[in-house]
Amino acid sequence: MKINDKNNILANLNINENIVIELGCGENKHHLDAIGIDVLDYPSVDIVGDIYDVLEQFPNGSIDKVFGYHFIEHVPNINRLLLELSRVVKVGGFIEFVAPHFSNPYFYSDPTHLHFFGLYTFNYFSINSSLQREVPTYQEKLWFQLDHVDLIFKSSPPFYFRHAFKKTIGLLFNSCGYMRELYEENFCYLFPCYEVRYKLSRVAN
Repeated sequence: MKINDKNNILANLNINENIVIELGCGENKHHLDAIGIDVLDYPSVDIVGDIYDVLEQFPNGSIDKVFGYHFIEHVPNINRLLLELSRVVKVGGFIEFVAPHFSNPYFYSDPTHLHFFGLYTFNYFSINSSLQREVPTYQEKLWFQLDHVDLIFKSSPPFYFRHAFKKTIGLLFNSCGYMRELYEENFCYLFPCYEVRYKLSRVAN
């Protein structure tokens, strides 16, 4: 797929500056200082193209922060994405992904969603586990550390009473790692979770 660098950002990239990218930014970027990347040409998008093709244009160790909100569930190959991010993100760089939790009933309504996400998903891609339950890793090399994972409880407008109720539940189940694990094993289908947030950092390997 041809890349459309609308503001000629790649040609003028200065890796000594703080470089922030937002993957799949859509119509509205969450971070106005970020380079917005999307396969669809919205006004807020700075670089239009397939995510793998766009990331290939960034130099090694050039990116400080990566954000993706309701993006990674649309990616066909997560292993490939993380491998490319491990190349372009600086050691000590920060990544944050927010995705629908697998118990979110709206997840299944979107035919473009390709992957499920839960509390343990990025433990499979990280050198460490922030939780009690251990999971295997399947990669030869691991380039990321999982710094934190949060369960996000909310409801979409106009369901304001449900939203307040779920926010209260969220305070309880996010109070510690034990409570998050207790929730996902025993209560996730009784009180569906809306999103899960992962914070990772790039480590030297």
